[in-house]
Amino acid sequence: MQQVRLFFIALQFFTRLPIPSWVGFEASWLQHASRYFPLVGCVVAAIAAGVYFAAALVLPAPVAAVLSTAASIYLTGAFHEDGFADTCDGLGGGMTRERVLEIMKDSRVGAYGAIGIVCMLAVKLTALAMLPPRVAVGALFLAHPLSRLAAASLIWKLDYVRGEGKAKPLAQQMSSTEFAIATIAALLPVPVLLASGWIASSAVLAALLAALLAALWLGRKLHIRLGGYTGDCLGAVQQLAEALIYVGVLATLGHGAWT
Repeated sequence: MQQVRLFFIALQFFTRLPIPSWVGFEASWLQHASRYFPLVGCVVAAIAAGVYFAAALVLPAPVAAVLSTAASIYLTGAFHEDGFADTCDGLGGGMTRERVLEIMKDSRVGAYGAIGIVCMLAVKLTALAMLPPRVAVGALFLAHPLSRLAAASLIWKLDYVRGEGKAKPLAQQMSSTEFAIATIAALLPVPVLLASGWIASSAVLAALLAALLAALWLGRKLHIRLGGYTGDCLGAVQQLAEALIYVGVLATLGHGAWT
């Protein structure tokens, strides 16, 4: 029952979805709720995929991709997109660690953030729109949990560098056992997707490599520039990994511009 409570706490923290009143709340629970971040991704994936599937029955794939993405943004309150934009502004405009953190805390969006969010959304939407409908649905079930696992890996391996912030309650370093739980949760859709034939094993491998690449590349950059991560950085890794997963799945179809 305590694990169920932790899942609902994570769901409440990372989405707009209501949770049952019997769950209750204690601040200490947030320190362990990050293990269910990828499982929250499974919930977001189910809703985003449902919107895509329903829209694709009567509308072209590009419109279904836009509606699905809009649904996921609304569901999460643009939590991760905001973090991505702030991280782009901070890393792009700050020369020192202190200046990067100062810029990231500013609620205004600068040139780096605006350009970054436009390019990131463009990549996600065009990649989703180019996928066959069944593969697109499968890609959504891969991207949302795995991208959140990539974000959880920062909590597992890096230190939180702010004294306070939105992510401070979640910023207690994740144990290896908790990260193993997060990994299992992120991989839950994979056997179903493979058994259904909606996505190929090569696409699953590409998604795993894309999530790993996003976590390693941005994690290393954050370690060098900041010595750790902030809540905005978690959103940045999630968004980068999600976009790369769609691109990776698309690349496995062999539809390159020159082919």
